[in-house]
Amino acid sequence: MTETIEKKAIIAKRIREARRMAGLSQAQAAQMLGLHRPSISEIEAGHRSVSAEEIAKFAEIFDVSVSWLLGEGADKVDVHDNKLQLAARELQKLKPEDLDRLLRILASMRTGGNKLC
Repeated sequence: MTETIEKKAIIAKRIREARRMAGLSQAQAAQMLGLHRPSISEIEAGHRSVSAEEIAKFAEIFDVSVSWLLGEGADKVDVHDNKLQLAARELQKLKPEDLDRLLRILASMRTGGNKLC
């Protein structure tokens, strides 16, 4: 019984983390899944079970694997990796000229320079 509760807590935490990494509010996620916002809140709090179909939908809209949502590799999860994945998704949305500018800014930060553009 305790193992089931722990597994549910891991899934709830992963869903919440994945939603945040995707930059979505609970309301936005609920709309994409065809659920009500309180359902997302209940899922993320671990008070509502999630069906296999819902897990698959969460994985698809949050761009993570089903196995990750189910807690696999829990001991290997690194917060910085998640941030890098989010950054990569956001970088893909930039216009080429904005991406070039951002890369120059990052290079400047890395070398301690003051010139941003």
